[in-house]
Amino acid sequence: MVTLLRVENLTKSFGGLIALRNVSFHVKKGEITGLVGPNGAGKSTLLNMVSGVYGPDYGSIEFNGRDITNASPYKICRMGVAKTFQLVQSFPEMTAHQNVTVGALFGSYKGINLDEAREKASLTLDFVGFSRDKFHNPVKNLNVVELRFIQLARALATEPNLLLLDEVTTGLNPSESKKAVDLIEKIRDMGVTILMVEHVMRVIMSLSKRIIVLHHGEKIAEGSPKEISSNQMVIDAYLGERFL
Repeated sequence: MVTLLRVENLTKSFGGLIALRNVSFHVKKGEITGLVGPNGAGKSTLLNMVSGVYGPDYGSIEFNGRDITNASPYKICRMGVAKTFQLVQSFPEMTAHQNVTVGALFGSYKGINLDEAREKASLTLDFVGFSRDKFHNPVKNLNVVELRFIQLARALATEPNLLLLDEVTTGLNPSESKKAVDLIEKIRDMGVTILMVEHVMRVIMSLSKRIIVLHHGEKIAEGSPKEISSNQMVIDAYLGERFL
């Protein structure tokens, strides 16, 4: 299987705090890869570096055979990488439909016009199961669950090859989490590769083919869900008990 994303010796510090130290891994095309670890392990920092929000102090990032180590976020997005945020980001005065239309326009390398972007926004909101009754509601009036699905739709509207998900099920009840899991599988089945950060272990274990574990900014393990759930170092640092 083709490697879509390759990270080599990625290192990042903020002042005197080392957020990541010599982290290396790869993501295969068409797979869902999980990224887990305790709070402060460096997971969100890693996703932000892949998407261009932060540049590394050391190391390299290669996407689809191209070096994107120091590329700007908009260039990385137009190459085919999209990201959701742990804390939902939106344009609060704009409607749900307008928020997703922005994604369609911003991410497109095909030069689509506004009418085409609006149509793509409608189709994408339908795909994630967002209520058509709320398409034209200002997002400032929507709840956090609705905002998470709008954020996901906006990322998908950029037509990514690689989707970075940062705790997409946070704040969801079991029924909503099940809907999110089913949706992530549908996105994978469309051919989109996924690298996801998640604290809900039943979600990450059921979705991921491989899981990478970070602790204090370093990779301490990588393997299948079964291998990770029985790894004593991971149990001691994060899981606290066996999952499989």
